[in-house]
Amino acid sequence: MHDMLNLLPVALAGLALGAFFYGGLWWTVRKGLGAQYPALWFLVSFLLRTGLILVGLYWVADGQWQRLLVCLCGCITARFAAIRLCRIETQGYRRADHAD
Repeated sequence: MHDMLNLLPVALAGLALGAFFYGGLWWTVRKGLGAQYPALWFLVSFLLRTGLILVGLYWVADGQWQRLLVCLCGCITARFAAIRLCRIETQGYRRADHAD
């Protein structure tokens, strides 16, 4: 039980890292598609998001594979949440498109 309580902040850090990564991806797609140089937007965003999440994972894991695994599970949970939120948003757009 004590170990699980120690891993809760690690899981929350994984959720935060995943939210940053997928939130940044969402923002990049929205801004990058209308940009003058979209390839540059996507490349810089990818490098920045990937670099920051790798540094975050390394820092949170602190050399322990168990902490890394829990943090990655938090990131994956954030991914599923982002997919669900994007589906809800796109369904709203579809309804508005079909109303005409």
